[in-house]
Amino acid sequence: MTVIVEIDAAQRQIQALRRHIHAHPELRYEETQTAELIAQTLASWGIEVHRGLGKTGVVGVLRNGSNPRSIGLRADMDALPIQELNTFGHRSQHPGKMHACGHDGHVAMLLGAAQYLATHRDFDGTVVFIFQPAEEGGAGARAMIEEGLFEQFPVQAVFGLHNWPGMRACTFGVRPGPIMASSNEFRIHIKGIGAHAAMPHNGADPIFAGVQMINALQGVITRNKRPLDAAVLSVTQFHAGDAMNVIPADAEIAGTVRTFRTEVTDLVEDRMRDVIQATASAHRCEARFEFARNYPPTVNSTDEARFAADVMRSIVGNDDVDDDVEPTMGSEDFSFMLQAKPGCYAFLGNGSGAHRAAGHGLGPCELHNASYDFNDALLGMGATYWVKLAQAWLRSSACRSSSLMPG
Repeated sequence: MTVIVEIDAAQRQIQALRRHIHAHPELRYEETQTAELIAQTLASWGIEVHRGLGKTGVVGVLRNGSNPRSIGLRADMDALPIQELNTFGHRSQHPGKMHACGHDGHVAMLLGAAQYLATHRDFDGTVVFIFQPAEEGGAGARAMIEEGLFEQFPVQAVFGLHNWPGMRACTFGVRPGPIMASSNEFRIHIKGIGAHAAMPHNGADPIFAGVQMINALQGVITRNKRPLDAAVLSVTQFHAGDAMNVIPADAEIAGTVRTFRTEVTDLVEDRMRDVIQATASAHRCEARFEFARNYPPTVNSTDEARFAADVMRSIVGNDDVDDDVEPTMGSEDFSFMLQAKPGCYAFLGNGSGAHRAAGHGLGPCELHNASYDFNDALLGMGATYWVKLAQAWLRSSACRSSSLMPG
């Protein structure tokens, strides 16, 4: 494992930034103090700063030499509406808000890379540091793109990195193609006819119809899509009724659908609608179906994924890079950036949780858990990856050639 010497020397400074951000979490599109800290820090290193893209986003631009090539490096910066259970010194100071996904660490790693590149300028081209708001359900990546991110900063490729609990610390995981799933939500409103529970024949029971729908919807996954196409349909809510002896007139079902391919999402949505309408009609009810597509699948470009894996191997060696890492059904709005530009999203192992300071919560060190904390041992590794990736990418002679090897 080789961390750049100067980055390793700056570990305490990078860690202090990370822990300050952890102690002052801000939710999606509210990251004003975090954005100000990032902007001021970048400016202090002589990096050109652009504020307010995607409401609270920050973009830093660092140019050197005459190479017209440009690379985008992205970190997300929002927290989650979770009450932190940790009691160590850098715990959240904002009740009901917590960096439970490691975005504080993502910001710190990218700032560490920015500091090194600004100080040493041992690259030829342009590095665009993208600090994105509202990854947690707010589609901040899409907002930045819609407000002209890639028109103002026309990078040839864009890269993202996420800490991954359960993976051995300071190891990398990456793969070409889908690495994270789409995120879609559905809601079913069932209209029946209320009746006394002792006389169900006088009504049209929306609960009974809803139960049949839930069972039938799993047939969409097991009998309508190809077995080789991954998809998950989870019913997570069923609301109906207020009294023990009354069959209600209405019921509501909600849940999520996750897939790795848009064509599979299309099929699932269409078949769900057919099943819901037919089942409602069969039980003398009416149904309204709503299907919302939140985030598309996160799909890595083949060449960029291979290039990133080569950079990773140059840092940690072959054994600590899984270049065919198992994809996850979780979702990520970096997917919007990968729809707009070639690029690669990767995982950096966060370990099992043994790194947590005294006073951590009793829960697991998992993402979106109130006992989570980012592993500061990753800071130097993540910053080193960003630096070496930018240097190698800008040094390469063509934008998208799988033969490119970092030197």
